Amino acid sequence: MAEFDFDLFTIGAGSGGVAASRRAAAFGARVGICEGSRVGGTCVIRGCVPKKLLVYASQFRDAFADACGYGWDSHVPAFDWPTLIANKDKEIDRLNGIYIGMLEKAGVTLVHGHGRLIDSHTVEVAGRRYTARRILIATGGWPVLPRVPGIDHAVTSNEALHLGHLPHSILIIGGGYIAVEFAGIFRGLGAEVTLMIRGEELLNGFDDDIRVALARELRKRGIEILARTRIESIAEGPGGFTVTDHLGREHSAGLVMAATGRRPNTRDLGLEEIGVELTKDGAVKVDEWSRSSVESVYAIGDVTDRVNLTPVAIAEGRALAETLFNNNPMTVSYTNIPTGVFSLPPLGTVGLTEAEARARFARVDIYRTDFRPMKHTLSGRDERILMKLVVDGESQRVLGCHMMGMDAPEIVQGLAVALNCGATKQDFDRTIALHPSTAEEFVLLREKVPDPPAA
Repeated sequence: MAEFDFDLFTIGAGSGGVAASRRAAAFGARVGICEGSRVGGTCVIRGCVPKKLLVYASQFRDAFADACGYGWDSHVPAFDWPTLIANKDKEIDRLNGIYIGMLEKAGVTLVHGHGRLIDSHTVEVAGRRYTARRILIATGGWPVLPRVPGIDHAVTSNEALHLGHLPHSILIIGGGYIAVEFAGIFRGLGAEVTLMIRGEELLNGFDDDIRVALARELRKRGIEILARTRIESIAEGPGGFTVTDHLGREHSAGLVMAATGRRPNTRDLGLEEIGVELTKDGAVKVDEWSRSSVESVYAIGDVTDRVNLTPVAIAEGRALAETLFNNNPMTVSYTNIPTGVFSLPPLGTVGLTEAEARARFARVDIYRTDFRPMKHTLSGRDERILMKLVVDGESQRVLGCHMMGMDAPEIVQGLAVALNCGATKQDFDRTIALHPSTAEEFVLLREKVPDPPAA
């Protein structure tokens, strides 16, 4: 008789948990997985995928307007929010079914319900206990709300994907990628949009040139950005809500959305009770092999708060399965991970920002271009593209690529391959341009930006 019910039991059936479980099962392990919500996790059910579908919807208004310059009739069809949401929900249902099917096909036992650790080898789900040689925590993250009076009136990105109607106006608290993406979605679909941010610029952690350029483009679209502004309270009133800021100013909106960050989803998992060490923000502390402070307990994905991206969680899950069940020790490199922000216009970035590079390298060369894309010479749209290379001034290795503009995420994915191969500025220079394209500008940058004045 087996010592344990399973070789691996995973808590959380999101992208990382499913990837680890499927691969472990493929290597012959007996695997169980539990999920208290729908299979697919944040990305598939309430994050990247449904949000990207709404981004696509929001882009049609621009497409209809831009078509006039190319000889098409200027008529803009009516937009119906319930139709969009219903079609989005149908696609998410389809994907949920696919994920369940993948687990079944791999031979993974799916248990429905919230999992909680009883000890280092036992998980309780819906009143039943399961034992496992190893336990994997893959519960992701959850939106965090600011602690101010009336915050219960605000929605998060979770609820924003299921609204009964499109609000006439929305005030979004926050300036991160979720905030700017939903700002573009709601503005593109016709709502008046205000972003309230605590700092000077959007998107902390991104390259400063990109941050400034995106704010400029959002303002062109009529999105108001209230910088250096903190929320104090939310009150419900006729026709919507009133948000009061730290200066006593009142701002009215039909809907208030809080996009003020996410935290690891470790509540009520029994982790601390069995000795699993957490950070002050509740993340599971792990080493490079995704091992927690308890020998039999591992963690991957957003719950570890390392790099909170779906492809990273998947890579961590696969590496864990290879290490534990295929005798192939494997870790994940967190260098040069590409990131896309599906704002309007979108961003793509990989590698170091200019500020990060200057902090690490003795000399840094910057190449930058800012231009109107060819498409808009006839559409007439006042929208710019910004492209930037950050280069080690001594070795000439390209340290970072940053772009704002149409197709930026698609373009930067290819550049991430080049950076991971150690490409130099000379490698970029000797690459023949693909003309006419926007991407060609990355291999045509020749003039360095003057160095900033010495401090």
